[in-house]
Amino acid sequence: MQGREFVWTDADFDRVQALIYQRAGISLHDGKHAMVYSRLSRRLRDTGHQSFKEYLGWLETNDGPEWQEFVNALTTNLTSFFREHHHFEIFADHLKSKPSSSPWRVWCNAASTGEEPYSIVMTALESLGAKANFSLTASDIDSKVLASAAQGVYRIEGLKGVSEERIQRFFMRGKGANEGMARVKPELQRLIQFISVNLIRDDWPFREPFDVVFCRNVMIYFDAPTQRKVLERIHRVMAPGGLLFVGHAENFSESRDLFVLRGKTVYERR
Repeated sequence: MQGREFVWTDADFDRVQALIYQRAGISLHDGKHAMVYSRLSRRLRDTGHQSFKEYLGWLETNDGPEWQEFVNALTTNLTSFFREHHHFEIFADHLKSKPSSSPWRVWCNAASTGEEPYSIVMTALESLGAKANFSLTASDIDSKVLASAAQGVYRIEGLKGVSEERIQRFFMRGKGANEGMARVKPELQRLIQFISVNLIRDDWPFREPFDVVFCRNVMIYFDAPTQRKVLERIHRVMAPGGLLFVGHAENFSESRDLFVLRGKTVYERR
């Protein structure tokens, strides 16, 4: 198209669709042309390629780190603290359903830049106390956002969903050059293990079952067969009776053999 830095054709888009589906299970619909062009143009500049055809051909013949950059460029990371607030109320009640000394293993996938996993841990510490027997595995396919999550540093204006009481308890405000920033306290970070997990690969590193899984606003990027495969794998790594929290636009009524609806976008593992 005129005015564009690189030639961009329907064939290029079709190729990108096929590659991101194969690599990450993401189904890009046809309305994503402009988004894909914009995000991948940066990869062409950074790698020195003159066309999408050249870049995609090079990608297909190499199994190097650029694949991670390709996936990073095409994944969306919209998140905030305590998003879908009712989930955290249900989660808090669920944590109180067992003796406070009971162990809890929780997995938050699509952890993005960390707002969701830290919201989960804040809820756990409030519900179970400072000596909680609690561990959280936070995963994402995007290596850059995962590194940012592990840092646990946020702009103060990014803490909109966090009460002043929680900011006082769980964050350290920056001073001097770091004014306007806040870092989560070590007591939160030590309860979280950040790891890279690709949901469509069958190489998940988990050995013990999870009591709770947060998989919110992830399945919307998958087609129905991929959703089913991922749900079956999640089912396998969960303890019976465990809770699965999903996004407000996600419905798994076709998988009643695996999960039964227990509340607004909350399912129980059969």
